[in-house]
Amino acid sequence: MPWVGGQRLAVRRGMTGATGNIYVGLQEFAGMMLPLHFLRPADLFFDIGANVGTYTVLASGVCGARTWAFEPAPETTPLLRRNISLNGLDGLVRVFDVALGAQDGEAFFTTGEGPENRIIAAEAPESRRVQQRRLDTLIGADCPTMIKMDVEGHEEDALIGAETALAAHELKIITLETVTPRIRSLLTERNFTVVHYDPFSRTLADEPVGAPADTVFVRDRDFVAARLATSKPVKILGREI
Repeated sequence: MPWVGGQRLAVRRGMTGATGNIYVGLQEFAGMMLPLHFLRPADLFFDIGANVGTYTVLASGVCGARTWAFEPAPETTPLLRRNISLNGLDGLVRVFDVALGAQDGEAFFTTGEGPENRIIAAEAPESRRVQQRRLDTLIGADCPTMIKMDVEGHEEDALIGAETALAAHELKIITLETVTPRIRSLLTERNFTVVHYDPFSRTLADEPVGAPADTVFVRDRDFVAARLATSKPVKILGREI
């Protein structure tokens, strides 16, 4: 299906979330407009919990940024790779078929729940073992400019394993589906603050704007705000935003 910025999405019925992009333009409007307005070609974007790659396609296909896409579900990574190849993004995107956590090893991962598959504490009848890595084990000298993390409640452990990434001055934005008190403390100590993004005015607010969205943490707010204000408009369902 044709999508934003001349990109395409390979979807099928039953792909909860991914198919919504076809009907409404962007399934997670504010959350998706944020990287579309913020990212630049020189940036590195981490799509943690990439699923079939909608954020990856926006970051690399529309914005031209490099993306590292993390997706441990073996039934999902071929669909992620398909959307990458479909849009000719193999040179910009690296796929890591591992889960991220607080230590290297293995983890139990649910099956059959689509984008809601997740790490669980103990083996279950419908679970499988997947490789788990600390983000700091993988990144080397590569530090992201923006991280989007949607790992169904496993965000805290994933961030505990990302001390080097969180400390890097290059990292300006982290978006999280789940925020625990420990996460809030961890990011506050590294000078991140919570903001709310209004894509229509291109502004960061201290109070919620519009429909509920993932929590956005920014560091160097003036830098982020200046980028957002000066980015090129993106056409969504015929409207430039």
